[in-house]
Amino acid sequence: MSELIRLSAVDLSLAALLVLALAALAARMQLGVTTQLLVAGARTTAQLMLVGLILKWVFETAALPWIALIMLVMLTVAAWEVLSRQQRKLKGWWGFAVGAFAMFVSSFLITLLALHAIIQPQPWYQPQYLIPLLGMLLGNTMNGIALGMDRLVQTAWQQRAVIEQRLMLGQTATEAIRDIRRDSMRAGMIPIINAMAAAGIVSLPGMMTGQILAGSAPVEAVKYQILIMFLITAGTGFGVITVLHLIALRMFDKRQRLRFDLLLKQ
Repeated sequence: MSELIRLSAVDLSLAALLVLALAALAARMQLGVTTQLLVAGARTTAQLMLVGLILKWVFETAALPWIALIMLVMLTVAAWEVLSRQQRKLKGWWGFAVGAFAMFVSSFLITLLALHAIIQPQPWYQPQYLIPLLGMLLGNTMNGIALGMDRLVQTAWQQRAVIEQRLMLGQTATEAIRDIRRDSMRAGMIPIINAMAAAGIVSLPGMMTGQILAGSAPVEAVKYQILIMFLITAGTGFGVITVLHLIALRMFDKRQRLRFDLLLKQ
């Protein structure tokens, strides 16, 4: 395989010109997204350059305390993003904690399992493997968990009268909300199912593309991509199931009465 072709600042500037051209066209068409495009482009450049410098230092030192701190920051930001994407905000610290716990169960535990049982780097916390793997799992499970949460809360709020009627007819809280939980689970799983179905035919997934561009053998890149897709799918599924179960419990009090005041900000 050929060596990695290194990109210069001029190369990146040429790519940036495409975004600037799009922003100019958006301004001319009065789409109202010009500022967002420019700010997002600037943030992408600054954030990724900063992350690149930090990861370069972390890879060189490979100190577990610093790696653990990065992992904690990643989990915290992901949990905050899940909460911020909800149309109806969850109340207090609990709204943040439920997303963080679901992603810990889905992303952290599956990442540790993959490192110890499948990839087996030495040491197991080698940042070259741990940080990218955790980042891919967090990013994808975050989307699934956010979609599932939003669908459950929104649908339950819209159909609260139906749920209360079912409760009055003698159904338990679990039975009254079962259909809504099932639909919410589907909503959370659809993105990763579509990604698996289209992988290799409609699109080449990001990790596989990156490894091939970096000079890895295509077959080895495919093996890693299959591993990542399966880990993401399992993480998304377990994460969505966990978060929906916790929110469904919170919707009802000890007497199995529907209580959105316990769950949502007023």
